Amino acid sequence: MAFTSMQFVMFLVLAVAVYYLTPKRYRWVTLLVVNYVFYYFAGVKYFVYLFATTISTYIATMKLGNMAAENKAAYNAVKAELDRDGKKAWKADFTKKKRRVLVPTLVFNFGILAVLKYSGFVSENLNALFAKISAPVELPVFHFLLPLGISFYTFQTMGYLIDVYREKVAPEKNIGKLALFISFFPTIVQGPIGRFQHLSKQLFEGNDFSYERTKFGVQLMLWGAFKKLVIADRASVLVDNVFGFPDTFGGTYVAVAALVYCIQLYGDFSGGIDIATGAAQIFGVDLEKNFERPYLATSIPDFWRRWHITLGAWFRDYVFYPLSLSKFFTKVGKKGRQVLGNYIGKMLPVLIPQFIIFFLIGIWHGAEWKYIAFGFYNGTLIVLGILFEEPLRNLAEKLHINTQCFSWHLFQILRTLVLVALGKIITRAAGFSISVSMMHSMIVNWDTDILFNGGLLQLGLDSKDLWVLVLASLVLLAVSIMQECGIKVRETLAKQNLYFRWAVYLCAVFSLIIFGVYGLNYNAADFIYRGF
Repeated sequence: MAFTSMQFVMFLVLAVAVYYLTPKRYRWVTLLVVNYVFYYFAGVKYFVYLFATTISTYIATMKLGNMAAENKAAYNAVKAELDRDGKKAWKADFTKKKRRVLVPTLVFNFGILAVLKYSGFVSENLNALFAKISAPVELPVFHFLLPLGISFYTFQTMGYLIDVYREKVAPEKNIGKLALFISFFPTIVQGPIGRFQHLSKQLFEGNDFSYERTKFGVQLMLWGAFKKLVIADRASVLVDNVFGFPDTFGGTYVAVAALVYCIQLYGDFSGGIDIATGAAQIFGVDLEKNFERPYLATSIPDFWRRWHITLGAWFRDYVFYPLSLSKFFTKVGKKGRQVLGNYIGKMLPVLIPQFIIFFLIGIWHGAEWKYIAFGFYNGTLIVLGILFEEPLRNLAEKLHINTQCFSWHLFQILRTLVLVALGKIITRAAGFSISVSMMHSMIVNWDTDILFNGGLLQLGLDSKDLWVLVLASLVLLAVSIMQECGIKVRETLAKQNLYFRWAVYLCAVFSLIIFGVYGLNYNAADFIYRGF
């Protein structure tokens, strides 16, 4: 049930009506049923994985909660008798006991994800290695169809598990309410990855109907549909032609396709998130922000702070900090200062975990070498950015470069966009070696004439569609700039007179009808991040 389909619109209208007709105290039950009906359309057989995650997490968090309560009572009884070392030993012993619950649950749930997503990739590469060394071994290769949203609900649920382990949140005692948190249908397809402390109260207590929230939610859904249907799915025609035939379209075509793919991916992913956020808002639920105008970023770290924010926050809180602050990396930092000097050595507890995170982000995107290369590419840029931040700042001062002016800010944005676009070539090309070949062709086969002699018309879009794509992208850019300047577009629009507001609303609706993918006689593509 794609977010841009008429079936989803009908489903949402019916779900909202049933939700608000239900007595307030039982609305969470209605929402849980709605979630499972939505998931039913993705395939009944996939329920087993959703149930496995829900039940295992419920058992583990209840166990952790009971252990915490028992430990607190026992500790308070002997606290006065313990010295500093005794208290430290008590805490260490209790942490070990909790880990005996935490680790198997993490392994079980991430193991499901790993087997379904990566077992075929691992088997194929091991078989290739065995063949190379003439080993008489051949592993069976299985390719599984991924259950809807398994990466997103697994990360969201394991984040909740770790928060209970850290005693940041109390375990949810009602398994139905926990199931609701795990399966909330707007987020299960492609995020954002929610936190229990942010969503639980909104989901469980039952929300009153609000015309304002419904209006803003529908507006956001329209904006998301515009980005998906008018921009992303139109851009996909051009992108698919260039990346599908790299031997035919090289040089400048690759540069154009890389830039258009950046637009496509942002329109596709952020459009889907807008639809999800708008749908949740109609139910009275505010989701966490997942994008903050990433193509206006001034550096690669800044880009990743703005792109897929909830995924980055998940890795920061549950991977980066535990690694960076661990005893092992503290020792690495001390040893690094002795061997590499104070400047580089003191950064190692930050640099190495950052590189590990982007390796994980790479393989999170898919079980292919190109995604691993994408992770290494971004990890390298992040590490180099951190290492050279201070020297480059000193160099700018020596060269008397004004880093506060508009031209420098624009240079930073364009530089970052180029680096991001190169990374997108890696993920979009059919393979890593092909992406390298395509980037090489941009250097040796550069020809700007195709931008003016009609060469772009060979890429599947006629002149009218190209103009629609350009103008729609400029609308997206204009809105992004307004938001970057602190203008709240929906709130500002709400203050305008009735005729102007409805003129904007009707323009949005008719732009979807006239310029959406339906006018191009091809089916709307699935959301790209749905496959991750």
